[in-house]
Amino acid sequence: MNIPFAQVLEKAQDYKADMTRFLRDMIAIPSESCDEEKVVLRIKEEMEKVGFDKVEIDPMGNVLGWIGHGPHLIAMDAHIDTVGVGNMDNWDFDPYEGMEDDEVIGGRGASDQEGGMASMVYAGKIIKDLGLEDEYTLLVTGTVQEEDCDGLCWQYIIQESNIRPEFVVSTEPTDCQIYRGQRGRMEIRVDVSGVSCHGSAPERGDNAIFKMGHILGDIEKLASNLGDDPFLGKGTLTVSEVFFTSPSRCAVADSCAVSIDRRLTWGETWEGAIKEIEELEAVKKFGGKVSMYNYDRPAYTGLVYPTECYFPAWKIDEEHVATKTLEASYELLFDKKPTVDKWTFSTNGVSIMGRYGIPVIGFGPGKEPEAHAPNEKTWKDHLVTCAAMYAVIPQMYLKELKK
Repeated sequence: MNIPFAQVLEKAQDYKADMTRFLRDMIAIPSESCDEEKVVLRIKEEMEKVGFDKVEIDPMGNVLGWIGHGPHLIAMDAHIDTVGVGNMDNWDFDPYEGMEDDEVIGGRGASDQEGGMASMVYAGKIIKDLGLEDEYTLLVTGTVQEEDCDGLCWQYIIQESNIRPEFVVSTEPTDCQIYRGQRGRMEIRVDVSGVSCHGSAPERGDNAIFKMGHILGDIEKLASNLGDDPFLGKGTLTVSEVFFTSPSRCAVADSCAVSIDRRLTWGETWEGAIKEIEELEAVKKFGGKVSMYNYDRPAYTGLVYPTECYFPAWKIDEEHVATKTLEASYELLFDKKPTVDKWTFSTNGVSIMGRYGIPVIGFGPGKEPEAHAPNEKTWKDHLVTCAAMYAVIPQMYLKELKK
């Protein structure tokens, strides 16, 4: 079947107002991690309205919309949970009431990443309108808890629902560029113990905060000596939280702990990241305990699906069929070559590709710097561009497979 690229673009443009309305509806529903039920129900309603063949909500609370019945399973994913709004003084408009003008839509989740869901749903409508169904089944997922624990939703989909697509398009924000990888990450904790005493005679105790000060100095030095990769870039770490216990403000602290956000580049492992901290001179000297966090927060459905807080790096090759599919789709729709790059932040690809080896390719509306920021926004033209891309990708994939 020949793909009518001009008609796809025309349809995507025709649905700009519908996508804008739908996105604003999602923005208006607060949907922080583990509180996504209302936005999931709103997405289910829109999928059914535009004609998806089947729509269901799984036991974790992910919404799954299906189009077609062909043998090749292709998935497209948007996490539909958001972070909070932070300091309201930093916002120029209400983050849930949102805003729009001729070019942009503002509100929490506009770029990260409910805009991707708006484009996917209307890509499904374009497929139905133009009869673009073929020897594929398209699965559109609105996934939960990503902001809390990236990839947990897809661990559940793959392991418990036994769904394994041939490849997945992540609709995280890419500024309408093609992204083929990201660094991984992990959440590390370092604990040290001390002995409390009255603050008037600190020599009687053993101050855990002073010990941690030495450890932090070594961690800061370690941060400048991590792995590097020509495509994904350098590994990084930063101390993100500090905790302590003490009987009072007039006492020596008897414990201290820090959290470390560790970004893993290609070739770095969680075992290696733990060991390099354990081997620091101050950690050994003061008996520091190094561990990885676990996640076991219940989904809005009540389901608990525990996992360790390790999220592997991943990338796919420039010549991979998924990369070639998106490049060809972009060139035939827009008559120009796309930019191919990578994400700085983490996505559900840490499970889909990082854990399970299912190829992931990124193309989404909005821009990375908008994520988690006040006055978050996305661009209406991005919604149109992405809807057109998502509508043609499945058939282009079938064509690339035959080459």
